[in-house]
Amino acid sequence: MTTEATPITTEAEPVAALATASARPQGPSVHMRALITWLAIFPLVSIGMLLLGPFMEPWHPVLRALILTAFVVPTAVYLVVPRMLAGHGVLSRKIAARSALRAARKSA
Repeated sequence: MTTEATPITTEAEPVAALATASARPQGPSVHMRALITWLAIFPLVSIGMLLLGPFMEPWHPVLRALILTAFVVPTAVYLVVPRMLAGHGVLSRKIAARSALRAARKSA
């Protein structure tokens, strides 16, 4: 019969782990991701319509939409949205750091 040693934990350890996890900003909310995606897609669609519109004018609207989205969606998904989400993360971390610094100043 083997007995496994279980580590003894104190009450402070889970609290410290929770404080560390909550101090790190979470990813953007669903609403923020939707806004970022829209901010990426709208200019791409507008530019695509301006550039390809005269060339695709005689085509059926469904074919125009197919060709336009074939360019816009991969560009947004693989290039634009990840960069915008990274920028959002940088801004969120700066805001969280400034907020923590202000809170520390007030408590001191």
